[in-house]
Amino acid sequence: MQSQAQNRKELIEAINYKMPFGKHKGQALLTLPEPYYVWFRKKGFPEGKLGRYMQLMYEIKVNGLESELRILLKQ
Repeated sequence: MQSQAQNRKELIEAINYKMPFGKHKGQALLTLPEPYYVWFRKKGFPEGKLGRYMQLMYEIKVNGLESELRILLKQ
């Protein structure tokens, strides 16, 4: 089980993780549009860290938490 500090660190990393391919290449995952995540939810998320982070962003977006977490975006 992860500690609260580890969870926070992973959340910050996920929010700021750069999309490595496609139309949104180079953008932080939190900034990608919700329909993009909905499409991946239907088609299947990528394997590994990127897929885990994208699933987390999907949950954040559909539950309306994006605005609460924007403060964690690195400039």
